[in-house]
Amino acid sequence: MTVVIANSHPYAVMLEMYSQDRDHVWPGGNEAYLLDDGETKNISLACEDEETICYGAWVQGDDSTFWGVGRDNSQACDDCCYTCDGGSTEEINLVE
Repeated sequence: MTVVIANSHPYAVMLEMYSQDRDHVWPGGNEAYLLDDGETKNISLACEDEETICYGAWVQGDDSTFWGVGRDNSQACDDCCYTCDGGSTEEINLVE
């Protein structure tokens, strides 16, 4: 599965992807993806078929400003999860 995500926020953003079906995080290892302001990334995930994946993003150095499930999968969200189907998400745009 490929997650397409764009940072339209004026500050750098950290991003992790969280499985809702097993204990797995991308990129893992206490790391996070970094998206500079204005940057778009295509992130490939080796997920299991039909697995539910949610994104969590936060401003670098300020996890009180967040999108999706936030840092450490700690928030609720309405439309930040996707089903692993081998395809690509629509572009997720992180804005103020």
